[in-house]
Amino acid sequence: MTRRRVVVAGMGDTGLLTAIRLAKHADVVGVSSKPGMVSGRDIGTRISAPQRWAEQYWIAFDRFKGLDRVQTVQGVLVGADPAAKHISVRTSDGTVRTEGFDVLVVATGVTNGFWRRPHLQTAAEVDAELRATHAQFAAAASVAVVGGGAAAVGSAVNLALTWPDKRVSLFYPRDRLLTSYHPKVAERARSKLTELGVALHPGHRAVVPGGLSDARITTEPVHWKTGQPATSADMVLWTVGLTRPNTQWLPAEVLDANGFVRVSPTLQVPGHDEIFAVGDVAATDALRGSARNFGDALVARNIRFFLDSKPLRRYRPRARAHGSVFGTLPDGLEVFYRNGRSLRVPPWVARRILEGLIVRRGFYRGLRAPAPIRDET
Repeated sequence: MTRRRVVVAGMGDTGLLTAIRLAKHADVVGVSSKPGMVSGRDIGTRISAPQRWAEQYWIAFDRFKGLDRVQTVQGVLVGADPAAKHISVRTSDGTVRTEGFDVLVVATGVTNGFWRRPHLQTAAEVDAELRATHAQFAAAASVAVVGGGAAAVGSAVNLALTWPDKRVSLFYPRDRLLTSYHPKVAERARSKLTELGVALHPGHRAVVPGGLSDARITTEPVHWKTGQPATSADMVLWTVGLTRPNTQWLPAEVLDANGFVRVSPTLQVPGHDEIFAVGDVAATDALRGSARNFGDALVARNIRFFLDSKPLRRYRPRARAHGSVFGTLPDGLEVFYRNGRSLRVPPWVARRILEGLIVRRGFYRGLRAPAPIRDET
């Protein structure tokens, strides 16, 4: 009996795990503009310690044992025809190829600053970008981080920890940080930032420069809608949550007014049961919670059950954000729960158990050692 064909559009954190989970159950094709998983997580570590960040979040596809049964295609998505059940991909040589599907998974995420963009890149270009961004911030005497969410807080913490001599300031629009988290988490973040010498500036709502778009690093003074004098810094990191879904390749009929993919509680596109969406691109809830909370496991299960004509499970949004905010620091990993409590994991446990055993061996089904030199192709 012929196996069904599942195309996973987008092979970031969520799409990659979805493809791995489905590899034993269908013929899976993963489409990505990158030559490996380039995560959008832990932007602060990506800037301050790119080599350490890359060990966990920039991994070539051929290293994933869980992708051995998955065909990966590198290219930019340029179109989709739900009726004909195929998508169009433009590869690096400019040709456009079509990929047919029995089931399509849309996991293309969002554009959000320089660290989340859907453009085509080689491995060498990814490496060069990591080094260049790190060098920019390393050379700066002062850094202003604009935003009050997890990306802003994590960035400010890691910048201050890596470069204690820098003047790091955090500007955020409300009276408290991390408004999508429990108030106890916000207080813990405030305490951590203060301990590291980060200057906190609540009540500052920025005028976002015109044309900021993807390049979320600027050097010009920041002006404030809330009336404060303009702020100058050598480097300004914008983490204000101006995300854009990477859905320009999809027909308007499957999108909501903001360009996110409309989904039912089973993560299927209304009117197109064979199309699923998961992660930040899916219009599930305000927090886009299926990008976390094991959304990949749910969508993979529902696809298997859909192909077998069995009842599907419903996605249940969470009211509050949770998880790590600071990333793994020298003193360990702090994980926050929705009730505001936290669990501190020692560094060796984070590296050997969480990253090594649970993530690499469990979720990824094992990782091969990296090649000595990354190839550009």
